[in-house]
Amino acid sequence: MAVKIIETDNGLEGLKSKKSTQRLNQIDRIREFGVGDHISLPQLVVCGDQSAGKSSALERITGIPFPRDDDVCTKFPTEIILRHSAETSRITATIIPTSARSEPDKALLRAYRKELDDFTELPEVILEAATLMRIRGYGVNEGPAFAADVLRIEVVGKTGLHLTVVDLPGLIAVENDEQTEEDIALVDTLVDAYLKSTRTIILAVVQANNDIANQSIIRRARKFDRDGKRTVGIITKPDLINKGTEGRIASLAKNESPIKLKLGFFLLKNPSPSQLESGMSRSEQIHQELDFFASWKEHRLDPTRIGIITLQDFLQDLHSRHIEKELPMVREEITALLTKIDGSLTSLGEERQTPTDIRMFLARLSMKFHSLTQAAIDGNYHWTEGDFFAGSSEGSSTRLRAEIHRLNGRFSTYMRDKGHLRKLYSDSEPIVDSKSDVDSEEEGEMLRVAQQEVEEWVKRVYLRTRGRELPGNYNHVLLSELYHEQSSRWTLTASAHLTSVLAATASFVDMVLDCIVVEEDVKSRIREIIQSKFEIQKLAAAKELEMLIKDEKRQPITYNHYYTDNIQNARHDAVKGNIQKAMQSVEYDQNGKLHACKTAMDSMKLITSLQNRVIVNMDDQACSEALAGLNAYYKVAMKTFVDNVCRQVIERHIVSDLPDLFSPMIVMELSDQDLVRIAAEPPQQKEKRAALSGLAQNLRDSLTHLHN
Repeated sequence: MAVKIIETDNGLEGLKSKKSTQRLNQIDRIREFGVGDHISLPQLVVCGDQSAGKSSALERITGIPFPRDDDVCTKFPTEIILRHSAETSRITATIIPTSARSEPDKALLRAYRKELDDFTELPEVILEAATLMRIRGYGVNEGPAFAADVLRIEVVGKTGLHLTVVDLPGLIAVENDEQTEEDIALVDTLVDAYLKSTRTIILAVVQANNDIANQSIIRRARKFDRDGKRTVGIITKPDLINKGTEGRIASLAKNESPIKLKLGFFLLKNPSPSQLESGMSRSEQIHQELDFFASWKEHRLDPTRIGIITLQDFLQDLHSRHIEKELPMVREEITALLTKIDGSLTSLGEERQTPTDIRMFLARLSMKFHSLTQAAIDGNYHWTEGDFFAGSSEGSSTRLRAEIHRLNGRFSTYMRDKGHLRKLYSDSEPIVDSKSDVDSEEEGEMLRVAQQEVEEWVKRVYLRTRGRELPGNYNHVLLSELYHEQSSRWTLTASAHLTSVLAATASFVDMVLDCIVVEEDVKSRIREIIQSKFEIQKLAAAKELEMLIKDEKRQPITYNHYYTDNIQNARHDAVKGNIQKAMQSVEYDQNGKLHACKTAMDSMKLITSLQNRVIVNMDDQACSEALAGLNAYYKVAMKTFVDNVCRQVIERHIVSDLPDLFSPMIVMELSDQDLVRIAAEPPQQKEKRAALSGLAQNLRDSLTHLHN
């Protein structure tokens, strides 16, 4: 059956270039994708107060005879697409759901598609659409009386027009039995959503027999378009005004009244109901309209602002220019939104439906964790998969090897300068109570003592550790107790260092997880796996440190030749000191030269002076030897202890096994139940991913159409 389309009378001369037609089709297509819910699209919107003649004006603009009974066509926005074609004729009705609908509802509404033979089927289409939208009074007794979903009617044929217009529900002045306060608010919100878009051309329908200042559509249009730059006034019902008031309407039509619009006003004289019932043709309507305004000659109306033909031409040209102007920005906004949506999809992580998908997902994460952690341990900071190592600062370093070196270096320096219990200071050295980071973590503080205090301490320990040794010798227990007391702060110092390294390592692991895992829930569960493994390493490190401390509490033992070197150096220094002091008691000539050996008397003076420096007290001799032994052994043991802590505690148990905290092997050993628990997508995330993926695809398709 051939499709019957009411042809317009303005002919092909009203048609624009192929480029304009293409632009119109592009905008219609991307609106069909639902992009209009997220990006403002250039559009013509017909709106007005109820009973302002909006339906009649829309019918004359589009050539579509909308049903007038019960005002059913104004329950939801209706998008009318007119495309002229001499070869093809079709009328297609579809529904574009609002983005606020659930995905199942969207699918139901999108599934609606109906090919019409002629416009006599339009009331049935409107009824079906209202029923699907669950509007009150159409299959349901409760719910909203209006909907934001869009009924799209596409007309292809000998329309003589390339135009797209959106018809909105009429604004309601007061509530009644059929329309509640909630309905009024819903319509106001719906209309405002269209009018506030800067890309909407407002076709404000006003009736001549009512003061324009009292008509709410004008107030709303001025609210969103204060300067009237995108509002076209369409004046209807001029035949119903009081006689003698034509001048007021003519002044309004000529844009000479206080309410001015940059796009101006148009005057329409729609046929009366009786004329329509009599079967008045479209051509007869046009002639009747022109004859009516011919009687207004004395008001000198602009002929380009009178009648439906001039309005159609104006709207077609305006729409074409408006789209051409706005299209570049539409492209930019779609591109920006697509970038944002892609970012949101990235933040959701990889899609995973089955345990196998989850295992592969976690395996990829574990490989990233392993490679990134190994690179940090090796000091390979030029990682090829991002700038993870770029922004590091002390206290939050991603460059783990450098941070470990820094902490080990601080530990070594502290042990060398402040690790011992007693530190000798000279008489000229000021006593400064200085503390470092490690000091603040320890209870015991270093004692700064003079030489005499050190000797008194050694003497006290010597006296309580004497055994069967002869005078001038000391028991091996003396050196052991002196060393154990002097190194008593090592436990706290080494423990504090281990704590610092563990904190730096834990912080590093968190930064790695932040880098490779997007989803917070998944990140949290992977962190649980890592923490359980890390606890084992921490316990092993603490056990290793405990063993090292126990070793230091045993009898001192070393085969390091530096110990004997230090003993010899200490003895040489003591002899040198005694000789230097002995020299002070012999005579020098006037040139400062020593003449101790020139005479027997001089030689005796030197020998006597040296003898005076010999320690007669054998206990003091033993204490002196013990102190020299302590100093020599402490240096060797301290260096060995520092190396052992750094190598056996830090490297062996903390650093070297770090990449294995979350390895592919761990992932492979997880059960399906564990996989689902750790990284299965929650239902809300699946729905969000589906919605975002659909929107992203629509945006990409829109960009494809816009670039064609």
